[in-house]
Amino acid sequence: MAVHADRKVLAGARVVLPTGVVEGGRVTVEGARITDGSGVPADTPALDLTGHWLVPGFVDLHNHGGGGASFTSGTVEEVLRGIHTHRAHGTTTVVASMVTGGMDFLAHRAGELAELAEQGDIAGIHFEGPFISPCRKGAHSEALLRDPDPAEVRKLVDAARGHARMVTLATELPGGVDSVHLLAEHGVIAAIGHTDATYEQTVEAIEAGATVATHLFNAMPPLGHRAPGPIAALLQDERVTVELINDGTHLHPAALQLAFRHAGAERVAFITDAMDAAGFGDGVYHLGPLEVEVREGVARLAEGGSIAGSTLTLDTAFRRAATVDGLPVEDVVRAISANPAKLLGLYDRIGSIEPGKDADLVVLDEGFALKGVMRRGEWVIEPQVG
Repeated sequence: MAVHADRKVLAGARVVLPTGVVEGGRVTVEGARITDGSGVPADTPALDLTGHWLVPGFVDLHNHGGGGASFTSGTVEEVLRGIHTHRAHGTTTVVASMVTGGMDFLAHRAGELAELAEQGDIAGIHFEGPFISPCRKGAHSEALLRDPDPAEVRKLVDAARGHARMVTLATELPGGVDSVHLLAEHGVIAAIGHTDATYEQTVEAIEAGATVATHLFNAMPPLGHRAPGPIAALLQDERVTVELINDGTHLHPAALQLAFRHAGAERVAFITDAMDAAGFGDGVYHLGPLEVEVREGVARLAEGGSIAGSTLTLDTAFRRAATVDGLPVEDVVRAISANPAKLLGLYDRIGSIEPGKDADLVVLDEGFALKGVMRRGEWVIEPQVG
């Protein structure tokens, strides 16, 4: 019998497919792709994953770094280290997010990151700032914030050379709605976040084409019974996908349940909003020009104490969702793989386990701890089973 060096057969796991969970499933990989397994002899050697879960690789829409490296300011080598840190935690596709900076710096940096996108290391660029509200700035330098002038938004989009995936805006600011129109016209996601908008202003921005809520609940007015603010508008509109940071710090479990019940599993995207310390440890870091102290895995600004991103990795978010939050595994997979892949326009290649798609796979044990990661048919972490 001929042995195919680039063929891998994974058998026995609970495989999470778009149609549901298959017990004792069998997945065949040829080269970088998943195949339908036709023509593969039944006695072909297989990796026995009995007692494990097999799920699609995770897709992170909003990630500022990891492994001690910043996507905003690190060298190419440092950025790659950050990418590989998250890859080792199951994130096979990542969008590199930048925090607020000067316009010339951000434009130059976008050009550098575009090269990594062209090489396939990242799935694109997310500008979180500088077009955000000083009232809800979070861990962004207030001195560098600016209104979302469409001409300046266009400058950053152009600098990314076709790799701008998302821009977070406080759409209530002057130029906000016009900037949403501009982004929609250029096929870039307009995300509402770090905003002090009213309910009515948020509805206007959604009507203009905004389709994502940047880390829902965080850095926006709380839900009120007379002034419902942006949260109600973002949850109720079926065109909007809501980002959630499921690290146990950014959200109370009841807030996460509220989002899932009102938006539904089809409109939630788990993100990390990770900064340098993800996968690296406690210490002193920088997020843009601001100093951040990380203690017991929680990142806060040294001055003022605001939460400054997270140290989350998506394998931890998955495990928490499936255990602490008690969400069905199929819903977790939608939120962590399928939905973000669809938002990025990449669902024809990633986000689910189907023949013809990239062989981006994650192996989890019965308790949802990560045991293996495959990206494009190659093991990043080969599972040790048996």
